[in-house]
Parts: sequence; structure tokens; C-alpha cells
Amino acid sequence: MAAMKPRTGDGPMEAEREPRGIIVLRVPLEGGGRLVVSVNETEAKELHKVLGVVVTAKK
Repeated sequence: MAAMKPRTGDGPMEAEREPRGIIVLRVPLEGGGRLVVSVNETEAKELHKVLGVVVTAKK
């Protein structure tokens, strides 16, 4: 029987490449839980590009 772990938003943001080439991103959420997104190489590059524009934009 597997050990039960509490689902919290605590912990770092993670990204890893699975053996089949898919990139899995795990983002902690406020209020608990984690958002898990699977993307391919092309989608990851587009996400990087879009986030780069927002992060470097001045307020």
C-alpha cells in the first residue's frame, strides 16, 4: 500500500523531461495543490518566448 502524502502547494517549481520526450512542468498553487502541464519541445519553446516578453516588460 502506498504512503499517503498531503497535497500542498509547498515546494519548488519543477520541470523535467520524460524518456518519451515530453516536458512536464509542476507549479505549486496558492491554496494547495500543483498545476501539472505536459508540453512538447515546440510548446516549451513558445512558452519560454511568451514568458520572456512578460518578465522583461517594464511596468
